[in-house]
Amino acid sequence: MTQSNKPYDPSVEGAETEFSGKMSYGDYLSLDAILTAQHPKSDAHDEMLFIIQHQTSELWMKLAIREIDAARTVMREGQLQPAFKMLARVSRIFEQLNNAWDVLRTMTPSDYTTFRDALGPSSGFQSWQYRMIEFMLGNRNKAMLKPHAHRTDILSILEGELAKPSLYDEALNLLDRNGVTVPEAVLKRDVSEPYAPNEDVIAAWQTVYQNPQDHWTLYELAEKLVDFEDYFRRWRFNHVTTVERVIGFKRGTGGTGGVSYLKRMLEVELFPELWRVRTIL
Repeated sequence: MTQSNKPYDPSVEGAETEFSGKMSYGDYLSLDAILTAQHPKSDAHDEMLFIIQHQTSELWMKLAIREIDAARTVMREGQLQPAFKMLARVSRIFEQLNNAWDVLRTMTPSDYTTFRDALGPSSGFQSWQYRMIEFMLGNRNKAMLKPHAHRTDILSILEGELAKPSLYDEALNLLDRNGVTVPEAVLKRDVSEPYAPNEDVIAAWQTVYQNPQDHWTLYELAEKLVDFEDYFRRWRFNHVTTVERVIGFKRGTGGTGGVSYLKRMLEVELFPELWRVRTIL
């Protein structure tokens, strides 16, 4: 055997291969806990796909929550450049979440029926992290607290979020602090309530878009928000089409209307004036 055909030994080049008493890759990532967290309720082959799809989505959502919260904090402090990076990262996270639907769509209606009954009343509708993201972005509906009433720890987190200005509230405050007037009624509103589109806020964003050279950071902020909502809307649309492809118009396991409920969610605007201003430019 020639030198070039010898099996490669990474230890020759100094790579660590002995981990007794040392932290390994698996230790650092707690892989034992992660890789043993899948507990199918049936013998159906595709249930593992279903579980892993949703578990990985929840991990990405955990990161999205962290980034949105950090972006909101630095925006409040007037540090827009770090906020832009964080918002761009959240957009990429939702790109990953969108791609995950492509994997789930390899499961056919026949595949899903082999384990659907094992899910009981559990449903993605009950994802508290998804609800947290919607609350953080400004889609605030107190009725959505009800599925979490049995978990006082989670309920406390969600109620705490409703007491804070949303990401969009912080954007509007930033707009006003930088000389683009936002109505006092908007700035002083009860942030726990759903946001209502305002004609004067449309006019404020119009000022930014018609004079980007004078308001460049606000202009870039607006586009970062639109970019993120674009990915978010795609995620919702892919959710609808995946559900319709797999279960048609059956009711969801959690009792929602399934596709009919999800289609209603497609109409929700997170940053409404940023979309409506385009019509008048």
